[in-house]
Amino acid sequence: MGYKEIYARYRQQILDGRLKPGDRVPAIRVLASELQVARKTVETAYEILIGEGYFVSQGAKGTRVNPSLRVASAASMHTAAPSRLLGQPVIESKGELRLGIPALDEFPHKKWLLISGKTVRSLRPEEMIIPPVMGYQPLREAIASYLNISRGLNCQPEQIFITSGYRANLRLILSVLAQPNDKVLFEDPGYFFGQQLLRRIAPNLHYVPVDRQGVDVDYLQRYHADARFAIVTPTHQSPLAVSLSLPRKHQLLAWAQQNSSWIIEDDYDGEFHYTRKVIPALKSLDMHDRVIYTGTFSKTMMPAMRIGYLVMPHETVVRFSELGEILETGLPLLPQKILAQFLSEGHFYRHLKKMRILYQQRRRIMLEAIETSFPGLFEFELTDGGMHIVAFLQRGIQDNALAALWRQHELYVRPLSNWYAQTQKRYGLVIGYTNIRSFEQAQQILQRVAAETRALMQS
Repeated sequence: MGYKEIYARYRQQILDGRLKPGDRVPAIRVLASELQVARKTVETAYEILIGEGYFVSQGAKGTRVNPSLRVASAASMHTAAPSRLLGQPVIESKGELRLGIPALDEFPHKKWLLISGKTVRSLRPEEMIIPPVMGYQPLREAIASYLNISRGLNCQPEQIFITSGYRANLRLILSVLAQPNDKVLFEDPGYFFGQQLLRRIAPNLHYVPVDRQGVDVDYLQRYHADARFAIVTPTHQSPLAVSLSLPRKHQLLAWAQQNSSWIIEDDYDGEFHYTRKVIPALKSLDMHDRVIYTGTFSKTMMPAMRIGYLVMPHETVVRFSELGEILETGLPLLPQKILAQFLSEGHFYRHLKKMRILYQQRRRIMLEAIETSFPGLFEFELTDGGMHIVAFLQRGIQDNALAALWRQHELYVRPLSNWYAQTQKRYGLVIGYTNIRSFEQAQQILQRVAAETRALMQS
């Protein structure tokens, strides 16, 4: 018997109500003897149950089912997914095909929980005060090392500012470097939630169209050469997933240098490339330090992590530090310590390597399922990576109605046209595929909407 089976048995008993909040469970030594397994096997199962909130350890008083556990919600979760075991976690947000959700079924839960437990036990009194505003130093060092090796940057740990993610990155950068009326440029189409945020915090917001070579830098220079900021996704454009061509990269960098402007590079999923040709970050070509590189662990690890970062140009470090003391309070220390250990021990690199292979397979599965279920309805322009598919409508402009129909069946796709800010648009669905595990699963999901989709598109 392995730790997974022990874990599953206890979890099942709790969900079925046979073990109730506050009930005591056998000591590790006693249960190991009873089951005739190694103590380490039981210990691992208990650590996972504690990490997931099912058990609490009370020291000399032993281990109990968490008295605060809401058994009713756990039971309803069990009703929805009775056969889920370790390695197949329940995604709290209902519905499939969501964007930006990594493959949670393949996340290294055991390793993460073991590192978490060690980190909690090793917490020192001096670490219980207010955390550093710019981030936990070992994490800053680990991120700088990762970016220099994997994304081609040449940055120092002192340039890393740890934030709570994408929105925090934009707010902080504009708060530190922007004047109230500075012109800010955003891609069209561009990240839906980024648009919503910028409309509120950047009063002089303008848009630059995107084509098959990425953001149109000729258009930028013709109409918005005086812009102070350009926010771009050069590796995999969001949402079209095209890559900014090398000539345009150099053209964009030259514009920023000549006009003393800033380029904010959002490298939200640059790690996920499916060919041997690795696309380096735009920042790796930046000879004049005009690019502010930003990233997040939401796509590579888990959205609940809420840890992002930005790479400050050398000349801005003092300004970020001074204003950061006023605007930021510093992220909680424990998640930063856990992540720093995960990176420094090499687990992050191994996880990414595994995910690249997995996502390539899952994208192919999803494409085959879409083409099988809806022949002639969509067309695709495949790129070398990313975490979503853009299914362009071959005919018609009804992507809003189509997305609304799919959402009624808990398929949380997004209409492509809503990502555009200007009148010239393309139409289709933006579809997440990272949690699709088989062709059969994909077909079953699409069958929920097959008949109604065909009826809508023929109307």
